[in-house]
Amino acid sequence: MPLKELAERRSLLHRKSDAPTLLRHALDDMSIGPVAMVSSFGADSVVLLHMISEIDPTTPILFIDTEMLFDATLAYQREVTKQLGLTDIRVIKPSREALLERDVDGTLHHFNPDACCALRKTEPLERALDGFGGWITGRKRIHGGARKSLPLFEKSERRIKINPLANWTTAQIADYINQHNLPRHPMVAQGFPSIGCQPCTTPAEADEDPRAGRWRGQEKTECGIHFVDGKPVRSAA
Repeated sequence: MPLKELAERRSLLHRKSDAPTLLRHALDDMSIGPVAMVSSFGADSVVLLHMISEIDPTTPILFIDTEMLFDATLAYQREVTKQLGLTDIRVIKPSREALLERDVDGTLHHFNPDACCALRKTEPLERALDGFGGWITGRKRIHGGARKSLPLFEKSERRIKINPLANWTTAQIADYINQHNLPRHPMVAQGFPSIGCQPCTTPAEADEDPRAGRWRGQEKTECGIHFVDGKPVRSAA
């Protein structure tokens, strides 16, 4: 079955499923094949990570360490991994050779942020996803822009991308975290509703889009790891 048709059929099948049910089925879906979760261990990441820990804590979790993350994110990743008992965390880093060739002084993000994201996120993730037929993301329609019409399942290059929380609201996320007594990323309380690399992330005001603090003042609003039919998904700030 073509991937686009498979994604559409799975989205229709699970249009009324809750997120844990969708996740459980996706992880066992032979038509999709092996599935990994890609997690930033950011502001809301703990919701999906907790669901995964209850369904199958051996699920591969791909964490991209760009080597420009906040120290708080690195500490939070270790804390959540231990608390939830996740046993297959794969820390993905950029190639040493590529860094020496293309960003030896660590300043690429100043004059070409797209190239920096490609070097530190997109390319390492593509290598890490080799062998997987699908991957789970934490994207939501409340992020706005192109994400407003985000499907539950979508074709993404040669794989199926799974978005179990696509239709979740901010209130649902907060309720789930409180109900299960889960630790929040410490920077959320400091006004960071979306957390990426340190040089390219600022706080966002309460009346701003949750991702307004990412690449503030630039047209860029996505790191580039999210593609639909070969084109990067960009959401308006």
